[in-house]
Amino acid sequence: MDRYYGFDLGDAESAVTYLKKDEKGEPHVVPVREAGSFITAYARLRTGELLIGEEACYTPDAVERRLRFKSRFLRDPSSARDVKSFAGGVLGELYMSGGLIKGEDCCFYIGCPAGWDRSQRERYREIFEAAGYPPVRIISESRAALISACQSRHFQVGYDILSRPVLVVDMGSSTTDFAYISSGREIELQTAGEVALGGGIMDELLLDASVEASADREEIRRVFDQSPPWRTYCEFAARRLKEKYFSDEDYFSRNGCTQTVTIVSTKRLRLELKLDAELAERILEEAAPQLAGKSFHSVFAASLQEIRRSLEEQEKKSDKDSAEESGGRGRLPELLFLTGGVSRMPALRAWCREAFPEAIVITGAEPEYSVSRGLAYSGRVDEEIRAFRQEVRELVDSSTVERIVEEHVEDLFHRTVDTLVEPILRNAAIPVFERWRSGEIRRLADIDGEMEREIDAWLHSPEAAELLVKPITAWLRPVAYRLEEYTMPICVRHNVPYRALSLTSYLSLAEIDVHVNARDVFAVEELTWMVNTIISILVGLLCGGSGIALISSGISGIVAGAMLTLLLLFLGREKMESAVMHMEIPGLARKLVPRGYFESRMEKISGEVKKTCFETMEKDKSEEVARRMISEISTQIEECLMRMAEVVEIPLG
Repeated sequence: MDRYYGFDLGDAESAVTYLKKDEKGEPHVVPVREAGSFITAYARLRTGELLIGEEACYTPDAVERRLRFKSRFLRDPSSARDVKSFAGGVLGELYMSGGLIKGEDCCFYIGCPAGWDRSQRERYREIFEAAGYPPVRIISESRAALISACQSRHFQVGYDILSRPVLVVDMGSSTTDFAYISSGREIELQTAGEVALGGGIMDELLLDASVEASADREEIRRVFDQSPPWRTYCEFAARRLKEKYFSDEDYFSRNGCTQTVTIVSTKRLRLELKLDAELAERILEEAAPQLAGKSFHSVFAASLQEIRRSLEEQEKKSDKDSAEESGGRGRLPELLFLTGGVSRMPALRAWCREAFPEAIVITGAEPEYSVSRGLAYSGRVDEEIRAFRQEVRELVDSSTVERIVEEHVEDLFHRTVDTLVEPILRNAAIPVFERWRSGEIRRLADIDGEMEREIDAWLHSPEAAELLVKPITAWLRPVAYRLEEYTMPICVRHNVPYRALSLTSYLSLAEIDVHVNARDVFAVEELTWMVNTIISILVGLLCGGSGIALISSGISGIVAGAMLTLLLLFLGREKMESAVMHMEIPGLARKLVPRGYFESRMEKISGEVKKTCFETMEKDKSEEVARRMISEISTQIEECLMRMAEVVEIPLG
């Protein structure tokens, strides 16, 4: 792609920007009808000509006129036609002005509210495709605003955005869009993303108050009733005045902020729009019919509190879940990023601080362009991400991970044996011994098989998996450090924080969905050879080869030992061992072998089991088995790296 276009189609105003592929600066604003930020409106004339922008609001020759249609997109099917007509008009203007060249290798990034689901976004995309646009991608306006903040040289907020949770508040003319972003990823809020509260309500209240204060109020109201476009035109004038006032509230609250609008009807009417401290407070604090009798302040504050409650509930759930499962979801935001024309309003920032006192609140320098610029930036970001993921894929497809794992696999075996042997003796061997003493296991010949089953069952238990986490995590650290020699340069080349591919970070942090989970990465099934080795050695040492060790020492030196000696004299060793193995030893004789003796024996052989396991590994392991184990572990690590790469969404510029 040679150019990336960002089209912020708002309910009240829209903006288009573009960014060249290799350009380093900010996206350029593309004027439409000589306006950088233009009114979202279209009018169709009797001649068939289509007008867009401010002219469409008051031209007297219109046979059809449409405004404020985006806010109706989800509930009014007819709004799709309006979106298509307006989008087509913008496309025509871009071609006519030279802002867009036919046949150019480019794509359009078009924003939508964060609360729209995948099917709604796809339906929206198809409208632009049908209108004749180059390739289109629909992304969240909140994400675009955040990308704009990341890429902007005006803010040094990248570290906060990528390492801490962020709440983006985008106040448009009809709705306020909330997006919760953790580690650069947008996470769905239970508020469904947007609230029916926008700066347009303030515009209406300001206009109504100004009309009420006018000596010509009856005539002006009559004009508004007969010609709604004049009311819309005056609302936009009120919008500009409001934004001017709140851009320097300290000054204008003392000196007032005024603008005169001329309305042409049977006679020329002059409407003075005026905003001062008293009226500003009334607009924000008094109940309004547009808000079902609630105030602007109360509705906005209630929305913030709802989001806080939702995140606190998620945070409580995360405390109960493991770090691997929670992924850092639900943490309260530490940064609030405000965008939209109203975001300059000091009261808005104050309300955000009240709801989230632990957060830093920031606002863009030109909030009216933050979304369109972020949309244009998104094209370059996506190209970076594609190239980044391709390099990660090439790393995964190479033999690098296998080579690093092979260098450390022996240490993994030692750590695992050290961790598992004593718990196996305690959790598998003692239960088998108790079952033999109680008579549940009737013959010594059955002990070997029972011991194997008990050890195997325990090794597959949650308790064993939990025990493996710590040694495997410790083993994985040097592997992770070696891998970072390869992953860090990839991140640097593509402006991605190196932590995005750092296994070390994922071992200790809970900020992204994907984690190195020892229970998954090193499941017992994938270490079959090692497990079988441990089982066979334990069975041999505990049972003394065919189980006779259970009754051939300690108290058995008096009773069982004498019995074995007589049998040896009469039958010979082989027949004696076979007879003992298959006989049903009386319960009283079994009780003569005390539990304390068996526990003492286990303590003595623990070190021997470990030593024998290590020796067996060196002597008996085959190249094929070692290859398989290295391959299985490497595959899990490679899959984890690819999942890490997939969650990267917002690299720093």
